[in-house]
Amino acid sequence: MTETIAAIIWGLGILLWGAIRFPRRRVAQKTKVIADRKSTFEWIALTACIIGLVVLPLLYIVTGAPGFSDRSFAAWNGWFGLVVMVAFLITFRMSHKHLGKSWSVTLEVREDHKLVTQGIYRYVRHPMYSSFWLWGIAQALLVPNWIAGFAGLASVALLYFGRVAAEEEMMRDEFGEDYVAYCARTGRIIPRLF
Repeated sequence: MTETIAAIIWGLGILLWGAIRFPRRRVAQKTKVIADRKSTFEWIALTACIIGLVVLPLLYIVTGAPGFSDRSFAAWNGWFGLVVMVAFLITFRMSHKHLGKSWSVTLEVREDHKLVTQGIYRYVRHPMYSSFWLWGIAQALLVPNWIAGFAGLASVALLYFGRVAAEEEMMRDEFGEDYVAYCARTGRIIPRLF
């Protein structure tokens, strides 16, 4: 594995992310919103994710900037990055597939919103966040730059820790005891062993 092949893998991952996300976004936008809890922080965190997961690594791959924070590339990083990128894309695809029309990029409840507890949601209640953590890890492995490589993990951390509590509160308000029971049997982003 070379640094160039690792960059190509990262780029293909971004293209496949878009191929999964954008058709789902169009479908979701056609479904009426009945509860909206968007905040300024949420828009800032989502923008930070685009910058950290797309813009900074792309800038590095295309221009080499910021070159002062380069780190050495090892073939094993690339191979492990490939495995993690594939895990990200599978998890991301499954989370969208099982959510269907109940998905939204922001904190919203849509008409006919259902509590999804099957498929990947049987094991974790936030597999989309799980997938974004995997994306950040893959990027750190594939992009040999301390800033561009780790910007994804930093931005995912901002989004996750700043939003997951509000998202769970919204779900408790919408689904009540059903959601509380679901939380008791499933992990947030990692499956519970027991």
